[in-house]
Amino acid sequence: MLTHPTLEQMQALGLAGMAAAYRQLAEQDNAADLSRDEWLGLMLDREAAMRADRRLTNRLAAAKLRFVDACIEDVDFASRRGLDRRNTLQLAQGAWLKAHENFIMLACAFGRQAARLDHSVLYLRMPRLFEDLAMARLDGRFPRLIDKLARVQLLILDDWGTHTLNDQQRLDLLEIFEERYRRKSTLITAQLPVAQWHDMIGEPTIADAILDRIIHNSHRIALEGDSMRRKKAARPLTDVENSETNTN
Repeated sequence: MLTHPTLEQMQALGLAGMAAAYRQLAEQDNAADLSRDEWLGLMLDREAAMRADRRLTNRLAAAKLRFVDACIEDVDFASRRGLDRRNTLQLAQGAWLKAHENFIMLACAFGRQAARLDHSVLYLRMPRLFEDLAMARLDGRFPRLIDKLARVQLLILDDWGTHTLNDQQRLDLLEIFEERYRRKSTLITAQLPVAQWHDMIGEPTIADAILDRIIHNSHRIALEGDSMRRKKAARPLTDVENSETNTN
């Protein structure tokens, strides 16, 4: 076989996965026993897997998730936090994303899962979202930013309800949810109970409009107990840290 020219052609065409599989197959003792279809099938499988891995890496980078190692497989169902294993794993299949429904709960694990399922994801904390919107309005990028927020397939809004909204922030949220309603999915995490969201938004008419576009087509999971973020952060201080604390 013309191994080197073939590999060079695959590399030139951007078929790195097929090239890697071709190289491994050519080095096997039983390579001659495989049919052309078997060679082609194995090479295509490798190419598809490598492209899927690359898409996932790119989507996670674009999503700006704070905990990119958070996975559905690592969700702790044993801790008494109100998580139903069957419901959570069913949601992990992603049908709610295809139906452009919303979700109120676990940001990062489901964000990573959405990226695995080949959906574009963007993670934003609410204070950062409002900062970005205010800056974009000043420098003329506002329409482009709204378009970006409208097009991403899963928008994750973390720290929802940490402060009351002003008039401009209410209008901005309404515009974002109006653009996304029944077109894209939004995942919201909040310490504030859903029953208090109306008061948090502030102006009754706009609050009704915003919540109408969030609540009625949402999957909702209310967690109990301390957050896993707080549990992971809580650890004994080392001797060095104790000495630093005592000297300050």
